[in-house]
Amino acid sequence: MNRHRTRRQTYGPLLALAAAGALLLTGCAASEDHANGPDRSRGLPAPSQARGDGPTSSATASSSGHLSTFALDVDTASYGYARRTLADGGRPDPATVRPEEFVNSFRQDYRTPEHNGFTVTVDGARTSRPDWSLVRVGLATRPADGTERPPAALTFVVDVSGSMDEPGRLDLAKKSLDTMTDRLRDDDSVAIVTFSEHAETVLPMTRLGGHRAGIHHAVDRLRARYSTNLGEGVETGYATAVEGLRTNATNRVVLISDGLANDGETDPNAILRRIDGDRREYGITLFGVGVGSDYGDALMERLADKGDGHTAYVSDTAGAADVFCRQLPQNVDLVARDAKAQVAFDPHTVAEFRLIGYQDRRVADEDFRNDRVDGGEVGPGHTVTALYAVRTRPGTDGHLATATVRWLDPDTRTPHENTGAMETAALHASVWSASPRFQVTAVAAYFADALAGGDYDIPGSESLGKLRARAATLAETTEDKDVADLAKAIQEAG
Repeated sequence: MNRHRTRRQTYGPLLALAAAGALLLTGCAASEDHANGPDRSRGLPAPSQARGDGPTSSATASSSGHLSTFALDVDTASYGYARRTLADGGRPDPATVRPEEFVNSFRQDYRTPEHNGFTVTVDGARTSRPDWSLVRVGLATRPADGTERPPAALTFVVDVSGSMDEPGRLDLAKKSLDTMTDRLRDDDSVAIVTFSEHAETVLPMTRLGGHRAGIHHAVDRLRARYSTNLGEGVETGYATAVEGLRTNATNRVVLISDGLANDGETDPNAILRRIDGDRREYGITLFGVGVGSDYGDALMERLADKGDGHTAYVSDTAGAADVFCRQLPQNVDLVARDAKAQVAFDPHTVAEFRLIGYQDRRVADEDFRNDRVDGGEVGPGHTVTALYAVRTRPGTDGHLATATVRWLDPDTRTPHENTGAMETAALHASVWSASPRFQVTAVAAYFADALAGGDYDIPGSESLGKLRARAATLAETTEDKDVADLAKAIQEAG
């Protein structure tokens, strides 16, 4: 029950107080990149100050209630698992439905930067509910060149417990690893750790060049065994990654599991505490790949969040090819560490607002510029979307919101920021008159809300029948197979 109350928390009363005493926000005409913070000269309010950065002004203090701060997240596992469950004739547990992961499963139409870092796009549209709008904050990194990335040192931690013996689990993982072995570059390296009741390093860190046949042989010998000691698997995986650590390379642990831990340590916080020193000292991040119709979503999601990584879910060979041949190579390199976003809503025009999702990624407003506080890790070619339900004050016009993204350079740890803003006049008259990609974002969010039983209370929501029809039309407009799959999933839910 507390989960329901938390998700519906709004900031109307605090905004009312802010309107009386805070400085009003003013708009900016374009996005900017600032190495040491935003330009104050144009009247933009600074996002909240970090501890030690100086006093916090009354216009930006978290107590004013007009700020929303969260760590960036590119997880998509919730949507992938929902699709698998629906295809099998079931309904996903509402507790596994995270709307931000539905939204982030689709391509977006954001402008991308020419160099490392982010562009910031803020747009929105009015809904059928009076005075309520959907506001989309979009962040994008430039696509990977393919020739520029450093070599990768990937430690695959593979669940070989008894539950992985079912079709679509270990067999899918092995096929995926074989595909990855053929696709990775000669200067990349791979190690393999397996775990059931105990963990074992079956392949130390090995360069791909000249050793692909041996790696294929190691993959082929993987067999399902007994219980699931996931904690020991992760710990051994990190130890193997540290032993095979490569300088000037991207070192990452890739956990492939159904997340059904039943032996040894099963608490994700305790598991991550064991390897926290390796994670921090060597910058080794965790990429979780979920498999299986019975899937421990909560455990895998928390492990990835605590391990400075993210999760994806695969249910078939096509999905596995996408994750291992597109998403994982995309995540081999990093363009941003500890990335956070902060959105400042103008209390003159905004009566209340609500961030849809990101429940586990919220950050205290005053910690936005505290670089000791973890954010999210983002690779090249990524987009991150945050959707807000916003109630505007009747009869007011002007500045609506300013969004700022802050991140650390992966190599130098130098902080950078970029901002974007929008005015109330830029709101589209209707969600369904906005750009096709905005409409896809809305359909995905509404669909997640429906599967969660309306728990997110997203304004303007429609019936599953109408959402399916809209998704089908958008699939034709965008010529995007992923949107067609969304329409199919909505039909199955209905």
